[in-house]
Amino acid sequence: MVSKMITVDQQPDRDARAYDVLTFSDMCVDLVMSGNDVVPQFGQVEKLVDDYLVELGGSCNIFACQAAKLGLSTAVAGRVGDDVFGELIVRRLRECGVDVGRVVVDPALKTGLGVALCPPGDRAILTYMGTIDAVHPADVTEELLLSARHLHHGSYFLHRNLRAAIPRHFRRARELGLSTSLDTNWDPEEAWGDDLRLVLPHTDVFLPNVQEALRISRANSINDAAARLLDLGVGVVAIKGGTGGSWVFTAGQSMHLPVEPVTGGDTIGAGDSFDAGFLYGWLRGEPLERCLAAATRCGRGVASRTGGLAGQPRREELGL
Repeated sequence: MVSKMITVDQQPDRDARAYDVLTFSDMCVDLVMSGNDVVPQFGQVEKLVDDYLVELGGSCNIFACQAAKLGLSTAVAGRVGDDVFGELIVRRLRECGVDVGRVVVDPALKTGLGVALCPPGDRAILTYMGTIDAVHPADVTEELLLSARHLHHGSYFLHRNLRAAIPRHFRRARELGLSTSLDTNWDPEEAWGDDLRLVLPHTDVFLPNVQEALRISRANSINDAAARLLDLGVGVVAIKGGTGGSWVFTAGQSMHLPVEPVTGGDTIGAGDSFDAGFLYGWLRGEPLERCLAAATRCGRGVASRTGGLAGQPRREELGL
């Protein structure tokens, strides 16, 4: 589907748009297996684990749920399969307050699945792509972009069908008055391709973790990574460091916020909720230190519980 080009004088007023935040979803369910020993042993060995959880997954979905819980009107665009996992995803998004009117049920697809093996303090993930990669360039119409004030993309490397078009979509989003943010998440191919450099000049807020920032920038330190990313045209670089805290950089400002470690949970979705917390403050025009504080509280809340949703704070719980 090709949409007609919309000129500046035809654009709806930015403050009157339906959504504060729009994201392209990586639709999947997380099956989380946790315990002291969750490493499979082949040779038909059956091992017992301590616990499991079936929950909404997908970086963009978890981000959207946290954004909605913070009071941002949030919509996701994507596809789910006509199966029980697809039903779970739509139900959980609705329960969190996310608009699912742009989610398509596609009977030709199986809903994506991530199997997370989580010993204390670590995780490994087996992923079936399915609907994770079911957003295509033609799905991103100008009418869709004009429904929101801000566009967030949180699964750049897994959205292989969409990846080549992201620079174009980000550029056009900004022409249409949207601000933009990007969290690539991990590159399963570990190529960290140069095509990402076509997106960054059209990115207002970039939200990698430390290892992603170092690999994408080809730098050896956090400060050098941030400087290189800013030189590529990013407006704000917010970097997640887990127990090492977090950092935010602009052309004229930098700061580090330590974090008190948590125990008893896992890290699934913590970075995605960090993103939502930071953007909650940034879209409200808050100082960067308050944006970082909101982000850290969201990430820490999720890391204290199992699964990507249970520990997400609501706006009144932020204390900011």
